[in-house]
Amino acid sequence: MMYGNGQGMSGWGWFGMSLGTLVFWGLLVIVFVLLFRAFHRHEHIPPAVPPALATPERLLAERFARGEIDEDEYQRRLTALRAYGPETPDLTKH
Repeated sequence: MMYGNGQGMSGWGWFGMSLGTLVFWGLLVIVFVLLFRAFHRHEHIPPAVPPALATPERLLAERFARGEIDEDEYQRRLTALRAYGPETPDLTKH
């Protein structure tokens, strides 16, 4: 007689122990994955456009590409932007 259990563990005991083990390891893996993602979230994502190169025309093109504005509005605003100045800034002036 081992541990006063008489004839051993019943089928429900084995089922409960197996289920408990699976839940334990599953929770441990989930915690590890969440911690890994929290610490490595934004390290490898470069910015879309460096701030020095973010021209009005490029920003307008990005808005058009994301679907925020339609083609007519894009063309109208692009024409207005080109009427008031150059496409790229002069980066040599500081």
